[in-house]
Amino acid sequence: MNTGTAEQGRRDGDTVAGVIRQWRSVHPGLDTGPMEIIGRVNRCAALLQQAEDAPLRRAGLTRAEFDLLGALRRTGGELTPGELARETFSSGAAVTKRIKQLQERRLVERRADTRDRRVARVRLTDAGQDLVDGVLPEQLAYEKAVLAGLDEDGHEELTVLLSGLLLQLEGRLGGLKG
Repeated sequence: MNTGTAEQGRRDGDTVAGVIRQWRSVHPGLDTGPMEIIGRVNRCAALLQQAEDAPLRRAGLTRAEFDLLGALRRTGGELTPGELARETFSSGAAVTKRIKQLQERRLVERRADTRDRRVARVRLTDAGQDLVDGVLPEQLAYEKAVLAGLDEDGHEELTVLLSGLLLQLEGRLGGLKG
């Protein structure tokens, strides 16, 4: 079996392929091409979210909390809630709620800016930094296991394709978010 046929077989056997077949039977002339990509990206995202990131769960963190802690760790300093919202692709309200929860767990500290007391600055505590540094290698190993079905070429190809899509969407749709 050649590679093209094998790829077609994989594509025809997933959940989205069944949805596309159903739409084509209802609307035979409809171009379902966009659904073939966006439907699969959405389905992959939903399945990854359902997995709930086992190492994070064991550490008592949600993905959103880990993303916030990770943003503080990788930027190496203090960030405002607005900066955290941009770094984590979250709403301001969601970031404020997460900061409060993480503050109660003593993983982050919040202080007023020295120049403008209306501005809050958030930083990791030592416990927060230790938690991120401890769970990150385990989380990356988990994510590697999730992607184990892809060979190196498939991994690289998917990375390039998704990066291209993301750049296009960020350029086209990024300005539409208020």
